[in-house]
Amino acid sequence: MNLPPVSKHSVAIVDANSRHQAEVSDALLSFYVVHPYTDCTAALAGLNMAPPALILVGEYVPPATGIQFILALRQEIAFADTPVIYIADRDDGENTDKALLAGASSCLVKPYLRSVLIKAISAQLNASVERSWEVLPPLQREALKGTVEVFNNIADVISSGNPLPYGVVKDACLPLVGAINNNDFKSILNGVKDHDNYTYVHSMRVATLLSLFGHAAGLKGSDQTVLASGGLLHDVGKMLIPHHILNKPGALDETEMAIMRTHVPETVKYLKAIPDIPNSVIVIAEQHHEKLNGKGYPHGLQKSGLNDLARMAAIVDVFSALTDRRVYKPPMEAEKALGIMTDEMGDHLDQHFLKMFKVMLLDAVE
Repeated sequence: MNLPPVSKHSVAIVDANSRHQAEVSDALLSFYVVHPYTDCTAALAGLNMAPPALILVGEYVPPATGIQFILALRQEIAFADTPVIYIADRDDGENTDKALLAGASSCLVKPYLRSVLIKAISAQLNASVERSWEVLPPLQREALKGTVEVFNNIADVISSGNPLPYGVVKDACLPLVGAINNNDFKSILNGVKDHDNYTYVHSMRVATLLSLFGHAAGLKGSDQTVLASGGLLHDVGKMLIPHHILNKPGALDETEMAIMRTHVPETVKYLKAIPDIPNSVIVIAEQHHEKLNGKGYPHGLQKSGLNDLARMAAIVDVFSALTDRRVYKPPMEAEKALGIMTDEMGDHLDQHFLKMFKVMLLDAVE
């Protein structure tokens, strides 16, 4: 029997504990579509109907244990190589050892942080991508490893309300700025493009291009680091947006758009809780969806009300969104994206900065 194709952004959780299922679904809200199953029969039927990219298995999967379910799963040819993470209720060593022998790819033990779950899944689904970073030069390697670590940890911060120190973000962005100043940043953009966390990919591309834009405009040192930090953090509120809205192929309806727009105030709320964060980082996040004609959000600012850094960020954000690779579309060619931004967004984007951005891109590809 030929199974449907594996959905890259689909995760299954097989566990009789409905409370744990709900916690996992909440933790992975913006990252994956989560399919819950409470028993062995339903799980095997459902997994064959919609094969996921990864399977989480709890201790109890009626009528047997999670370990026995993993053994049965590995007997299925279709799931012989699917990553499986076993989640144990206790840490007695023997339990997790048995799970690994049964065929689990890795194990977690309750209680665990949200970031630990995200990192464990990412380690399986992005193994080849993140392994490729190891062969990069030090600056490029540290730029990617440091920023993805920050991004994963922000998931805990948003859940707990305890802000991540700005110094941690700044330190993660310093290698990125260094690579840009050395005109050796393309491997960063290439290294991030196939990562499965779209919000991270988009944010890292914005951080790179915005820092490059600042460099071309003559900004240096801490100012350039602020731009990189603003790019990395500008969309962190999207971690509270459901995956089906965040990754919807077509146009959002009115209700979905209202939900999507909440990512801006949620991002600002998170950033304002960081005591030592530069105000410019907050401005970039708060204004990058504003438009010169006043039809943007969340404040409907226009012309003189828009900060220059936010004008630059809006251009980079739109360009990145158009040229990003998505699950439902290939990346748009840069030339076509710039044409749309020039011909169709004249009353939306600052055309003076857009001309500078075009020149910067031409210089960058030479």
